[in-house]
Amino acid sequence: MPLTATLPTRASIVEVGPRDGLQNEPGRISLDDKVDLINALANAGVQRIEAGAFVNPTWVPQMADSGDAFAAITRKPGVSYSALTPNIKGFDRALAAGADEVAIFAAASEAFSQKNLNCDINTSLERFAEVVAAANANNIPVRGYISCVLGCPYSGKVEPQTCLSIARELLAMGCYEVSLGDTIGVGTAADTQRLLACLLNDIPVEQLAVHMHDTYGQALSNILAALQMGVHVIDSSVAGLGGCPYAQGATGNVATEDVIYLLDGLGIDHGINLHQLMAAGQRICDRLGKRNNSKVTQAHSARTQKIL
Repeated sequence: MPLTATLPTRASIVEVGPRDGLQNEPGRISLDDKVDLINALANAGVQRIEAGAFVNPTWVPQMADSGDAFAAITRKPGVSYSALTPNIKGFDRALAAGADEVAIFAAASEAFSQKNLNCDINTSLERFAEVVAAANANNIPVRGYISCVLGCPYSGKVEPQTCLSIARELLAMGCYEVSLGDTIGVGTAADTQRLLACLLNDIPVEQLAVHMHDTYGQALSNILAALQMGVHVIDSSVAGLGGCPYAQGATGNVATEDVIYLLDGLGIDHGINLHQLMAAGQRICDRLGKRNNSKVTQAHSARTQKIL
């Protein structure tokens, strides 16, 4: 089958850097730096930005000022600014902050659910139903995440049927989209194909997204496999920022810059300016004093320095 036979003509990027990327950073991140990053991403053409999380600041201190960030950003028309809301208290704070969309997150592993949410999967879904009902009453879209879809750090392999069951429940309760997260980055393209083959038997491709971490260097190949199966919504984090506080050794999400380079090579439209995106990623890395994990940015910087 030709490479382009089933590829979508356009992809939608969900930029999770301001939340998933920054939540794991040590030390203090200034509000100004967060706001600058969010604004820069929007100016680069990113239309879906996860701008913060309304969670317990004791557990995720980097997200404690999410309300202030929502108040300070310059909202760009056509851009959706979303927030992670694990419970009704978090939803109420997101509503007050003016979040355009909220997200809830379940796990495909009982062990990970206990570590991350302090409850089993069924209990977590029951809690989320209250959030979804409140969001629906306020006409706010709800996105669902499923973590550890290709492997759990505590219990190992995860069966696609488990993910299918959870995805069905999230959609039934009112989520418009479910993002499938390889939280520890252990999956391969074959794993991704098996998972999607199972889910796509029951769920329209328009309701699925992928969220790939790059721990084993497989994120781009997993994304290509998903694209070839028709999935066109991709979560990514500028400069490859991120990790998971409940999955030791898991590195950041795939870098948004690298995904954009892949999409450009495949001729898939996305509406994002790569050079502006690279500049935004490098700026936040400089302010954090850390290495930029985007391979595209690294290559571009090396080439530019060589020319100079």
